[in-house]
Amino acid sequence: MSAVTTTTTSTPTPVVAEAPPKARGKRRSLSPGRRLPATRLIGPALLLALWAAASAAGRLDPGAIPAPWTVLETGARLWTDGTLPDDILTSLRRAGSGFAIGLAAGVALALASGLSRVGEALIDGTVNLNRAIPTLGLIPLFILWLGIGETFKTAIIAIVVYIPIYLNTHAALSGIDSRFVELAEVQGLSRWAFVRQIVVPGALPGFFVGLRLGVTGSWLGLVVLEQINATSGLGYMMFQAQNYGQSDVILVGLVVYGVFGLISDSTVRLIERRVLSWRRTLSN
Repeated sequence: MSAVTTTTTSTPTPVVAEAPPKARGKRRSLSPGRRLPATRLIGPALLLALWAAASAAGRLDPGAIPAPWTVLETGARLWTDGTLPDDILTSLRRAGSGFAIGLAAGVALALASGLSRVGEALIDGTVNLNRAIPTLGLIPLFILWLGIGETFKTAIIAIVVYIPIYLNTHAALSGIDSRFVELAEVQGLSRWAFVRQIVVPGALPGFFVGLRLGVTGSWLGLVVLEQINATSGLGYMMFQAQNYGQSDVILVGLVVYGVFGLISDSTVRLIERRVLSWRRTLSN
């Protein structure tokens, strides 16, 4: 038999050119964008402009709401005769003393409650009970305990300050991931190293939120307290102006309170950005 040789001819596979990828549009940014300088002054400046425009157009009663330039003239007069500087210094001293005591108490109680179950059982319920009681409602009782002088004013401001600092710092401590605690135990960190390297960085964001609320609370409490048996301070100046129907003096006091509140809040924000610069958030 003759051998039959079969030859197989392979057919080349056609090469299909890949279609170029579709051009993608520019990705939409979801972040708020770059931080602009002095943006928080836009709102107050707009409010001031509306106030001036309404006063110039005669839409506001000068006896009830004087024009901005009238308030400015009154403030300059009070500053020149020495009344306003003395009242400002007195108010700053009261607010500063109460704030310092409230800050120390809030941080200490939050650490004791957040790092110990025994501390939490003894402290957290008591603080929340205190929070449920209106702080200004404690004024009559504190007057009976501490008298009508400066001590009770400082104590009330301290209570107003320590509550938000405690609540926010304690919440931040409770929110620390337990895996960090386990990692610290595996690494054999001491108690002090654990607090310094894990507890403090984890609690700082909540602490600064409470600090901002505490700063604002110190000024809010001061407005009321300086109208109770006080002989100096911005609140006393406003109370006396109310008796004589001097709305321009009242507005001077309100403007000073607002300026100090804005400055103190901006200062806390600035410190927060510096201390927490390592965090990647929408804010930065």
